[in-house]
Amino acid sequence: MGFETAKHLASLGMHVIIAGNEREEGSAAVRRINEECSQGKVEFVFMDLTSLTSVRQFVQTFRGRRLPLHVLINNAGTMLVSEKRTEDDFELHFCLNYLGHFLLTNLLLDVLKTSGRQGNCSRIINMSSATHYAGVIDMEDLNRRTYYSSHAAYAQSKLALVLFTYYLQEQLTAGGFPVIVNAVDPGMVDTALYDNLWSLAKMLKKPIAKILFRTPAEGASISTYAGAAAEMEGVGGFYLYNGEKTQSSDLSYDSELQAKLWKKSCELVGLQEA
Repeated sequence: MGFETAKHLASLGMHVIIAGNEREEGSAAVRRINEECSQGKVEFVFMDLTSLTSVRQFVQTFRGRRLPLHVLINNAGTMLVSEKRTEDDFELHFCLNYLGHFLLTNLLLDVLKTSGRQGNCSRIINMSSATHYAGVIDMEDLNRRTYYSSHAAYAQSKLALVLFTYYLQEQLTAGGFPVIVNAVDPGMVDTALYDNLWSLAKMLKKPIAKILFRTPAEGASISTYAGAAAEMEGVGGFYLYNGEKTQSSDLSYDSELQAKLWKKSCELVGLQEA
């Protein structure tokens, strides 16, 4: 889905930087997009969201180029993997799906602020999922050390993204900054995320996917809409499904929980709380 998003944005004439941890795959994506799109510019830059050091190195490289940043799409993710720890000792879903994006966004926030202007806001899109409705945030055990469930870990990470979206938009609005943030639910998309299903479920998924699942291009159209559509100008702090503002989980609107998660996330990644 990231490939389709990058291709669509490039077709709109944008300069797109694909950041990812697979160098060969990323380079191949750039070649393919350049072959298919005559407009825009696409490049790949290495970044591993499971490594806070790698995220910081990417940001340092990006900032050194003094490029503007008008759209940041936090698209990377994993789902239903067995219990794993990152090099910084975070649970994999929590770090890859949420915490790495939290750090990346905060380190690029000043560039987004200076790149946007009233009437042409910079945009941040956080890719969430309907699974967030089942999510619970355990502030005492965000890394799921007491009891591990891959589904619970995934749901928590997607809920964390929605909480992050709402809290960040509140801060940006209060400061009068020309940046909007939205959480996007692309629906059920037939991607490699489902590769971690157990074998029988994977076999059953194949025929169902052809009927019920969206293609990666269809899923990417939702994030592209949030990132580029004129009608989304100045519209932030929402959960979007099918391009429509949709009610997210009751828990996601808990302002106290939003603030607690923000503060704890700052502590975990070594950021001074704004």
